[in-house]
Amino acid sequence: MMARTRVSYVCGSCGARTAQWQGQCPACEAWNTLEMAASSAPGTPSRRAAVAPATSRTVTQVTNDDEVRAGSGIGELDRVLGGGLVAGSVILLGGDPGIGKSTLLLQAADALSREQPVLYASGEESVRQVALRARRLGLRSDTLRLVAETRVEGVIEEALAAGARVLVVDSIQTMHTELSESSPGSAVQVRESAARLVRFAKDTGTAVLIIGHVTKEGQIAGPRILEHMVDTVLYFESDPGSRFRIVRAVKNRFGAANEIGVFAMVDEGLKEVRNPSAIFLSRHAVPVPGSVVMVAREGSRPMLVEVQALLDEAQGMSPRRVAVGFESSRLALLLAVLHRHGGISSAGQDVFVNVVGGVRIGETAADLPAVLAVVSSLRGRPVAEDLVCFGELGLTGEIRPVPFGDERLREATKQGFRRALVPSANLPRREIEGLRVEGVSRLEEALAAAF
Repeated sequence: MMARTRVSYVCGSCGARTAQWQGQCPACEAWNTLEMAASSAPGTPSRRAAVAPATSRTVTQVTNDDEVRAGSGIGELDRVLGGGLVAGSVILLGGDPGIGKSTLLLQAADALSREQPVLYASGEESVRQVALRARRLGLRSDTLRLVAETRVEGVIEEALAAGARVLVVDSIQTMHTELSESSPGSAVQVRESAARLVRFAKDTGTAVLIIGHVTKEGQIAGPRILEHMVDTVLYFESDPGSRFRIVRAVKNRFGAANEIGVFAMVDEGLKEVRNPSAIFLSRHAVPVPGSVVMVAREGSRPMLVEVQALLDEAQGMSPRRVAVGFESSRLALLLAVLHRHGGISSAGQDVFVNVVGGVRIGETAADLPAVLAVVSSLRGRPVAEDLVCFGELGLTGEIRPVPFGDERLREATKQGFRRALVPSANLPRREIEGLRVEGVSRLEEALAAAF
């Protein structure tokens, strides 16, 4: 018996369904987000009714074998994924146009295809275009299968026919499914297409990598529910004009979130950067005011970065507070603490703080380096070249400890630093050879030790 269908409207932002079109979604109050979708009428069988119901099992009935991961052949990508691809996982990779999403996954697909069947499905380019790009990148690609298809059902059929264990979809915004009458790229189509791919991955154990475009706000285009449906969400980040790229995991069910992988864009594609501290850390020929080196921790790796500050006489009535790679609101907070507990005022000064290399630092360990850089620029006195520091600054002027202090100090030693200024609670229990570590508990102590 054929299922009777009726028209309903689905919100592209929150997924709420309503019987008739409205200008504003009644659930999330977003404007012009309702799109038409076909659904089965109550009491009638749907097209999915023939699927066998799921069978419940106890925890002890589920296999206890360790999850098997497949290496992508790209160490930095495996690091971000938590050790490699997990069978049946769905990974979403987003980033600005031209940043290298397709290049990275094409390189990974080529490496994976040497160990298992891989299908690269392109909805934006022809098979010839993809093959020419692979040749420019110097990929062997004699085992990688390509298909140009925008219909999800066609992609799944080809993957089943090829026995693919890894499927790359480029991109989800170009895909459409026969289950929806909406146009490709619409919120409903993106959600339904992703749902079909997720179900295919879970049913067959195929690892699916999906490329997603981003909006001007930097979010993956389409309904936000898309990020909740997949197992892992990766974002490409890059400073305009820089050849370095950072892949950051913002969600990962099989590994640590906020893990990063660093790449350099070269003629042969994306090349791994195994020592990020070397590229984000620039040694000046002579000491300069306003520059302080800190040890940040991104995911599971410590990384040395340079924090720069510049103070200049304000040109208007309201001094500017600008931070790049650092939270602007936290900069204002730190300047207030510096004035109250350090006796140093930035009134009448434009304050600019920048993290070199396009890195974004979200942890509070950057508080102490940022304050020292501000004071260094204001006084025109450089900090010692061999000094590295980290620490959180409290509102009462105390220097609070941060996690993984010993690992940060060992990384500083590897990069040739001989002196460290850290919170007293982060002092190592054992002496670190070649590194003199000074502990401070108050802002006044830190300023005295640094200058």
